[in-house]
Formats: sequence, C-alpha cells, structure tokens
Amino acid sequence: MLTIEKKSVRAGKFVDTKHVDTIIRNYKQERWAANSEKLGKEDSLSVWYSIEELEDFLQKAKDHGADGCRMFFGVYGQDYEVAEYRGRQTMVMVATKQRTTAEGIENKNVYTQTNNGTSILAYNRGSLCPPYCGKPGQESDFDELGITIVERKDGGLAIV
Repeated sequence: MLTIEKKSVRAGKFVDTKHVDTIIRNYKQERWAANSEKLGKEDSLSVWYSIEELEDFLQKAKDHGADGCRMFFGVYGQDYEVAEYRGRQTMVMVATKQRTTAEGIENKNVYTQTNNGTSILAYNRGSLCPPYCGKPGQESDFDELGITIVERKDGGLAIV
C-alpha cells in the first residue's frame, strides 16, 4: 500500500497579548488616524465573523481544493448598500491553492463555477467595528485592547 504524506502548509503562528496590543497600537498611530481624518468618521479597526461562518468558508474552500486563504484589505465604495459601511475598510478572504513552479511557490486564487459563470471563492461583509463595536453601555473586546493616544494633523490628540 502506497502512503502519501500530506505536507502541512503554514505561514503564521500563535502570538501573545503583548504582540496584539503592539501591532494594533502601531496601526492606530500609523494608519488609522489618517484614514479616519480623510474619511471624516472613525474608520473600522476590526472585522468580526462567527466561528460557524469561518468553518463554512474554510470547508467550501477545502471542497474546491484550496489549502490556504489570503486576506485582503479593502474599502467599501461610497454607494455600498449598507450606509454605515460606506468608505470604511474591510477584509475579504480569498481561498487559495499553493503550488510550486520553477519560479518558486505561488498561492493562486481558487475559482468556482456558479449559475452566473466562473467566480472567485471569497467571503466578505463581516461585522465592522466601528460602527458595530458592541451594545451601548457594554464594554466591547475593542475596549479590552487598551487605549492609544493618537496625534491628529490639527495638532490635537485623540484617545482611541
């Protein structure tokens, strides 16, 4: 009997609270403040998906031969159907399949056949924070990450 060993494809690792706090604080200072000022309202800082949604997407990706997922940053257009999301950044997950070529390793997007033709296998439209960071009067997970003092272009300070 021939046994085929499946090679594990890994790119990330588990990180601790300090790492998370540091990269979020860096993001708030180096990108988020300018994005929010340009947008004229607080830009989103996170996108939330349920475990069930993620499992469904990952299972569908596996069913179509994917072995990975690329996450793209994006921005909803000013005419997007959900008014609170307009202009805010988001994240879209795209199923990928890794392959080795003469040039090196590639992660190619996975496409599927739909009733409307060929389409990329992707998932988007999670719950953005802001604007949806928890119920009023309740602490959200966003608050648990601590605060960051951001210097604004007008010389003022903002606590985020």
